[in-house]
Amino acid sequence: MAGFLAAGPPAAAADADLVRNGGFEAGLDGWSCSGGSGAAVTTPVHLGSSALRATPAGQDNARCSQTVTVAPDSTYTLGAWVQGAYVYLGASGTGTTDVSTWTQTPGAWKQLTTTFRTGPSTTSVTVYTHGWYGQPAHLTDDLTLVGPDPGGPGGPQLPAAPTGLTASATSSTSVALTWSAVPGATSYTVHRDGAAPLSVTSASAAVTGLTAATTYTFRVSAANAAGTSPQSAPATATTPGGGGGGGGGLPAHALVGYLHASFANGSGYVRMADVPASWDVINLAFGEPTSVTSGDIRFRLCPVAECPNVESEAEFKAAVKAKQAAGKKVLISIGGQNGQVQLASTAARDTFVSSVSKIIDEYGLDGLDIDFEGHSLSLATRDTDFRAPTTPVIVNLVSAVKTLKAKYGPGFVLTMAPETFFVQLGYQYYGSGPWGGQDPRAGAYLPVIHALRDDLTLLHVQDYNSGSIMGLDNQYHSMGGADFHIAMTDMLLTGFPVAGNTARVFPALRPDQVAIGLPATTNAGNGHTSPAEVTKALNCLTKKTDCGTYQPHGTWPGLRGLMAWSINWDRFGGWEFSRNFDAYFGG
Repeated sequence: MAGFLAAGPPAAAADADLVRNGGFEAGLDGWSCSGGSGAAVTTPVHLGSSALRATPAGQDNARCSQTVTVAPDSTYTLGAWVQGAYVYLGASGTGTTDVSTWTQTPGAWKQLTTTFRTGPSTTSVTVYTHGWYGQPAHLTDDLTLVGPDPGGPGGPQLPAAPTGLTASATSSTSVALTWSAVPGATSYTVHRDGAAPLSVTSASAAVTGLTAATTYTFRVSAANAAGTSPQSAPATATTPGGGGGGGGGLPAHALVGYLHASFANGSGYVRMADVPASWDVINLAFGEPTSVTSGDIRFRLCPVAECPNVESEAEFKAAVKAKQAAGKKVLISIGGQNGQVQLASTAARDTFVSSVSKIIDEYGLDGLDIDFEGHSLSLATRDTDFRAPTTPVIVNLVSAVKTLKAKYGPGFVLTMAPETFFVQLGYQYYGSGPWGGQDPRAGAYLPVIHALRDDLTLLHVQDYNSGSIMGLDNQYHSMGGADFHIAMTDMLLTGFPVAGNTARVFPALRPDQVAIGLPATTNAGNGHTSPAEVTKALNCLTKKTDCGTYQPHGTWPGLRGLMAWSINWDRFGGWEFSRNFDAYFGG
């Protein structure tokens, strides 16, 4: 009896760590980080193989949080190991006094702990960590919330691992997954090696952005307020060959260039017949609208008064045919710096289709390049999901392009040349944001690319005339060097959560759908990259060598190639750009 009394009350045995993925071994699963500020890293870590690295930027203090189910009127201890200056750890919504603690000094890992008691009706709290404005990135690992487990009698129980997982390819770039629903589960996470986890709320998922003729392995876990289940048994699927959008009849590695066919500038006019054989895709710059909202696109050759050496219409059309006979593709590029196009109505959409068709038919072209810049694309307030856009200029553009693709068939070549502001900036910001106030153009190309990914031949984002952009390492990268192109291209080939929302991940594109857009000379645009730095970027992305400070998430020998603004400027620069491409790819 004395020994029994000495043992003390057994209540503490019911205490448990209630935080889901507090060691960040499953990436950011279970966590939400403001503005895409957080990422799981493999070094440095406190314990295990991962830690959270979060980077404040501007007015964002890099707050990462998780809502945890707790028991009312109970005492909990919150703890974490942190590294960095002004790193905060806290809990809100406690129903009593919210708590936080912080460390001032950087250096070695430091443990932060604080204790709170929940209110009599409190069933959940939000635990969080954040840095401070103007401070560098900080690290958090092994975050715990220890106290009474609300999953006891009458509370939620940890769900079982999903069973019955099946995977079947629905196209060359997508796989459909189904599994048996798990009792008590409120969400599921699809896991694929090398890809960001995909969160869904039903017992099925569509995985897109895959590579043709490739075998993929999937697993699924279930979750509820009590935590995350073990992963299911694996299921595999192999995508068929071909691929949506296809290669458009392009070589394995292609060089894309814009030809100043309708205007003159300091680079000089180049006749179609004089374009060197190095150029595999020739984009005619530009088809422009009669007004911003008309949708009526017109194209004409440069007037003789501006371009004294311009060829005749007949000579131009004959030269187009000759290029096509040599295996080249000639497209009409719509937009450009001065050609703002807003398809704000269905009437403008239909006019766009008919007028672009007329240009394609008249000159016998192979397809369309969408070079919408400036204010052509922006997102309406509350249009926050790139997977289901509602903004008319977005919806109508997608519809118009799909109509053109259906009209001209599988051989139709579709390319896009957005600026980084409209694509990669979407990792941090999307449209005007959930509360308004942001630039509505941020990430506005993402719904267009996503809706047309199975029709897309090539995406060559303009890695120039750009501000600094945050990469997947949560560091800002500036144009002009190899790291910028590596970081920007890695985002397209890895995929990324849009505006930091891990439930809305922009899926990776196939490497054959991606080329790097660059200015051919220092005169062509801000952000010119020397041939040596271009070679470093290609080596890193295709061979994982010469990677410098940024480490990409994969190796893509199938990267399609390069795009240049422009063929005319390359001639002005002594063909340095195209000669470097030929030397690298053996052209």
